[in-house]
Amino acid sequence: MKNKVVVTIAGREYTMVAVEDEAYVRKCAALVDQQLKPILSGRLSQADGAVLAAMNIADQYFKEQEAAEHLRQQIKDSLDEIAQLKTELSEAKREIFRLGTKK
Repeated sequence: MKNKVVVTIAGREYTMVAVEDEAYVRKCAALVDQQLKPILSGRLSQADGAVLAAMNIADQYFKEQEAAEHLRQQIKDSLDEIAQLKTELSEAKREIFRLGTKK
């Protein structure tokens, strides 16, 4: 179901139509507004400000994406290390059992 949500960005009202709930749409609008306000306080047009805000948001997005990928790699490395340690533990237990049965 699509929701219509009226949001204010840079002092202008926009009607957004989205499948997401109203709170999410407002959260997105607040981020855009937060990015635009400092940019528009200068001598830029609203269109130029929107482009710069979009660039800032894209920069944040790609940096977060890179950080998430780095975390995924750390998790994968940790899981690989855990698997290796489990293998070593199993081998050590077999060796202990083998040595114990030689007596």
